[in-house]
Amino acid sequence: MAPLTRSRARIARAGAAAAMLGPLLVALGACVGGPDAPRAVRNAPPPQADLAPPVDPAPGGPVSAGSAGTKIGNGPVKLALVLPLTGQGAVLGAAMRNAAELAYDESQAPDLQILVKDDRGAPDGAREAAQAAVSEGADILLGPLFAANVQAAAVPARNAGKPVVAFSTDATVAARGIYLLSFLPQAEVDRVVEEAVAGGRRSFAALIPETAYGNAVEAQFREAVSRKGARLAGIERYPAGAPGPAIERLAGVITGPAAQADTLFIPETADGLAVVAGALTKAGFSPARVRPVGTALWNEPRLFALPALQGGRFAAPDPAGFSAFASRYQARFGASPPRVAALAYDAVSLSVALNRQYGSQRFAEGTLTKAGGFAGIDGTFRFRADGLTDRSLAVYEIRNNGATIVGPAPRALAKSGT
Repeated sequence: MAPLTRSRARIARAGAAAAMLGPLLVALGACVGGPDAPRAVRNAPPPQADLAPPVDPAPGGPVSAGSAGTKIGNGPVKLALVLPLTGQGAVLGAAMRNAAELAYDESQAPDLQILVKDDRGAPDGAREAAQAAVSEGADILLGPLFAANVQAAAVPARNAGKPVVAFSTDATVAARGIYLLSFLPQAEVDRVVEEAVAGGRRSFAALIPETAYGNAVEAQFREAVSRKGARLAGIERYPAGAPGPAIERLAGVITGPAAQADTLFIPETADGLAVVAGALTKAGFSPARVRPVGTALWNEPRLFALPALQGGRFAAPDPAGFSAFASRYQARFGASPPRVAALAYDAVSLSVALNRQYGSQRFAEGTLTKAGGFAGIDGTFRFRADGLTDRSLAVYEIRNNGATIVGPAPRALAKSGT
């Protein structure tokens, strides 16, 4: 094995709902959240809210977390929905509240009541919202959206013995009883590495930006390559927007007829990837010889004509489920939902299904972490005991100015850690 190049590892989802709830709750080994037939990608990737937080200030002054006092339904079983309805992320929060209301109405669940709490897009607001929800009898907290707010809300929730199903993309805030129902880049890394190895790829290299996102995925990439028995030929880090020197250092591994790697992992945003792709082409990189692979951030039509990415592959949710959800949301609210709104829909739908099937054990740890997982808008997902989420993802290939599914999302999740 050739020695590794210089590296600096940084550890860091038509439907009337009664019919939908059966498939939503998936028994062990019986997941049902599969995709439709492969189709060209048209949806942007799920937003990485914690890695690049949007600033969506709402008009008007702050609202007290406990007094944003809206609720959905009047049933005896109470859920709390903690979202940024004012302050940072308010536009996303409003859309997620709409999605939760849509899920509630479609599920026909008169036995539930959703306590909607505004966290004001800030940790103090999240802590106050969570404390108010617990005091009002909520059995589970759905939200918050941002990592620091999840950490703040978790304190009163844990003190009361209530689980949290949050929407952050920051894996470091996951913990026992604090589950992340989000699109974690780690799951995308696992899927694209798994697909590459299954297709005969055995030697991996990586170009990783010195960004929060790059830091979040490097350790997962190393672990996935090792777990699959593949070889790590080289990793280089580079300052955002300046990949040239790193590509030069990695040239012997990824360019020329004697390239040591057969796969190049590039976890970059669309803007950053355009720069990297140009530098790779200038350095003589051939995607026919060394296949480029990445995450859902690659799901951008403006990238699909770049020469260095032709034949490249990335992992992302199948778009069919979200498209159907978006049509129903548009018909109800007169606007297109942001990608993250599907998470709030899934959280409420899951809560309804668990309440109907498991009664008093609806939100117990053993119920929430069932190995077979659950079917959501974006496919099958499973909460792990450590709070992270496994997801069934599709693999897409870039070719001829488009991206097509070449590896459909599996209907059933593999055993965790394989």
